[in-house]
Amino acid sequence: MEAALYLSVQQFLFWEARLLDERRFDEWLALFSDDSLYWMPVRHNRLRESMDEKWEPSKEIEDESGLGYFEDNKSRLTRRVGRLKTGMAWAEDPPSRTRHLISNIEVERNDNPSEVVARSSFLTYRSRNEGKNEDEDLFSGSREDVLRKNEDADSWLIVNRKIIPDWVVVNAQNLSIFF
Repeated sequence: MEAALYLSVQQFLFWEARLLDERRFDEWLALFSDDSLYWMPVRHNRLRESMDEKWEPSKEIEDESGLGYFEDNKSRLTRRVGRLKTGMAWAEDPPSRTRHLISNIEVERNDNPSEVVARSSFLTYRSRNEGKNEDEDLFSGSREDVLRKNEDADSWLIVNRKIIPDWVVVNAQNLSIFF
């Protein structure tokens, strides 16, 4: 992998995290292609007796035909962002303060020469209503992104984001933030 390509993807992912933390959602939406898919599949625990020598962590994750916490295209993401601006998004009153930490970035070429696959780990802290522990959340997991070169902006567009949570049970009151 060329260092320039890796650094370009890394800086793109860091920029995206900054946009989310600064609640610059319209700019964040512009990072998605019109044909994008943004989804978080449900994860299941596997008991030891159900694991054999062919067991692998991917068997804990629902596939595209299974359940997900959300499965949004760009139109749906745009509606979610629009709702945040109305003042009627009760799950975001007061608005969440977030810190998105992105690490362990791996980049590999895709079959499409204008696309790459970027895998990363995330740790997202959310705070609201200081003094109430139930309004502090920590989310962790990994992301698998397909990024397409955006020639107009000499940057990347998110074509597909699969968010793989480390948790099985959501301990937060809601999943109203973006990952």
